[in-house]
Amino acid sequence: MKMEPSWRFDAPGPMPSEAVRAFDTLIDKVVTQGNRWNMLEHFKSHFGGSGSSSSESWAESDLNRLVGQAAENAPLFIEAFYEACEALRGDGSIAVPDVGRMNRILQEHAVGYEIRPPELVAVGLHKPIAVPQRYQSLDEQAQDIVQKSFEQSEKLLAEGQPRQAVQEILWLMESVMTAFKGLSTGDSTISEKYFNKIARELQAKKKGQTIEQVLAWLSTLHGYLSSPTGGGVRHGADLKIGISINADEGRLYCNLIRSYVTFLMSEHERMSRKS
Repeated sequence: MKMEPSWRFDAPGPMPSEAVRAFDTLIDKVVTQGNRWNMLEHFKSHFGGSGSSSSESWAESDLNRLVGQAAENAPLFIEAFYEACEALRGDGSIAVPDVGRMNRILQEHAVGYEIRPPELVAVGLHKPIAVPQRYQSLDEQAQDIVQKSFEQSEKLLAEGQPRQAVQEILWLMESVMTAFKGLSTGDSTISEKYFNKIARELQAKKKGQTIEQVLAWLSTLHGYLSSPTGGGVRHGADLKIGISINADEGRLYCNLIRSYVTFLMSEHERMSRKS
């Protein structure tokens, strides 16, 4: 099965336990259709097992253990189940769940992936918010910085480093805010140099506009992620009461900031044209 290569080496996240149980139920229905011991061995081989178990009951126990281990990496779990079913489908004598049934389980339990033969793709929470390839109001050097930062954040998420991924894109958001310095707001220009001060200045000069509320949300998120008792990505984490960012939270924060950065750059282009 084709998938993002990094998923094979750094787990982007585990399978939800309810989803594992749903797939396990499907395995139970499949193995009853033939020689049960042989069928258990078939699924064992696809979930990383080697050699035959000494009895049918041991084969079942070994398969359960392998399924539990595979569940630590959702994409590889899905691949193992899919390919085990496809191998049996070719025989024609065993009924196996189709891709639609597998995808319903993935969707019902918000696993974050979808099978689109021959590929496994990220969807929902695990799919990055789309961003423009170019921002017309930035010069080439700035364009390169923005795109590389987006890419680095995605790479860190794929490598199982959510805190570092959020740190990277938070840095990008702060950098993008500095691009507003010197732009006209109608009766004056933005004079501040740093994120928080630029945000407050823009809010004061954009009263009643969408960007005023966006900056309020963004400032709240920035403050939380920067705090030692929040995300701890800027000032360190409080080792006693601080929190750690898990994979799902990392994706959520990265997608939120990607959407905010995209909006800010659209606003930057509008203000640049007026300037």
